[in-house]
Amino acid sequence: MQAAVIAIRPRFKPMPQKFEVSCASCNLRELCLPAGLCAEDLERVENIVYARRRVKRGEALFNAGVEFSAVYAIRSGFFKTSVLDGDGREQVTGFFMGGELVGLDGLGSGTYNGTAVALEDSEVCVLPYALIEEMSHEVPALQRHLHAVLAREIVRDHGVMLLLGSMRAEERLATFLLNLSRRFVRRGYSASDFHLRMTREELGSYLGLKLETVSRLFSQFQSERLIDVQQKHVHILDVPGLERVLGTKH
Repeated sequence: MQAAVIAIRPRFKPMPQKFEVSCASCNLRELCLPAGLCAEDLERVENIVYARRRVKRGEALFNAGVEFSAVYAIRSGFFKTSVLDGDGREQVTGFFMGGELVGLDGLGSGTYNGTAVALEDSEVCVLPYALIEEMSHEVPALQRHLHAVLAREIVRDHGVMLLLGSMRAEERLATFLLNLSRRFVRRGYSASDFHLRMTREELGSYLGLKLETVSRLFSQFQSERLIDVQQKHVHILDVPGLERVLGTKH
């Protein structure tokens, strides 16, 4: 009996290819790229976007220790960045949403310092850093914008250090909720109704709080009518009240 011959096609990993991506039509352009670019400069800057990449929930966009090659502009979705501490435990270092850049931590060392994981199905624009450097010489506004983004990252890192070093647990959660509210507003979303993409454990890791403490604070804020919580959905009921938690006046 003659054995049947089955043709098996080898599966090759497709080579990256450049897609047609229009920054001009993106509703997050003002958050991602320098504002006020002329049409000619905008066309040049669009050439930086090498491809769009879809990232499934739970998938890593990049991993710690991998060679730094690109910065990623989040087009849709939500990401967390994290590092491993000396005991191998995850320490969440940040949360990123549409219109924000992730991967800038690789600029200094040449490798990504942490791992970026999608908290929901997401899409990013891939910006090879070699192209950013080349283009910044032709478009000075791009270089200034990059410096501004790096400055914001430094300020954000200092803010996290302040958050973890000198604030009470209640102040940490109130600060986080108010900051998240402002970021959603910049993207045209509600300031008071939003869905938390991260788990309470991940939020606790970022805020330097135990899971039990995070759950207690959500219950406390709800009983004080500052917020209403239904699983991961948060409705801020009293912004001035949250600000008073921080000792600030409305």
